[in-house]
Amino acid sequence: MYYVYSLKCRDGYYIGCTNDIKDRIERHEKGYVPATTKRSPVKLEFYFAIPDKYKAFDFEKYLKSGSGRAFVKRHFV
Repeated sequence: MYYVYSLKCRDGYYIGCTNDIKDRIERHEKGYVPATTKRSPVKLEFYFAIPDKYKAFDFEKYLKSGSGRAFVKRHFV
């Protein structure tokens, strides 16, 4: 299973994708992920579980696009 997730950061949101959500969130919280090190604290807002790796990465890419950000704002923020 692959997980597309959103973290609430001090200065906004972070979208990511992983196959081990628990470990990945822990790494974000401990500051081991360069993209969120200076943006802590972070909090998991939502995630989607997707069985297909390529569909998960495509969905992550979509959420990072303009229409994907609008989708997130409309449904989750």
